[in-house]
Amino acid sequence: MPVACMTIELRIEHAQSLKDRRQVVRSLKEKLGHGFNISVAEMDEAITWQSATIGVAAISGSRDYLAGLMRQVEDATNRIANDLGAQAVDIWWEFLDA
Repeated sequence: MPVACMTIELRIEHAQSLKDRRQVVRSLKEKLGHGFNISVAEMDEAITWQSATIGVAAISGSRDYLAGLMRQVEDATNRIANDLGAQAVDIWWEFLDA
């Protein structure tokens, strides 16, 4: 059964504190998780206030469905990040087959 994993690198230029960073990350995670019924988690420690790495995972019986879903998540990530004053500087995803 295929699994799709996505990694999102965020740049949060306006973040002046850890609180600002957390607000953007939490909002993005909630919107993606609820909007697409996928697993979303922050993947790194807060090294700087202006950056974050988010991981996304989804599972399905169909690779075609997952490919379409990952494209939709990528589009939504760019839109949501922009709305939150952040930028998705890099997004990549891959299939993990069991």
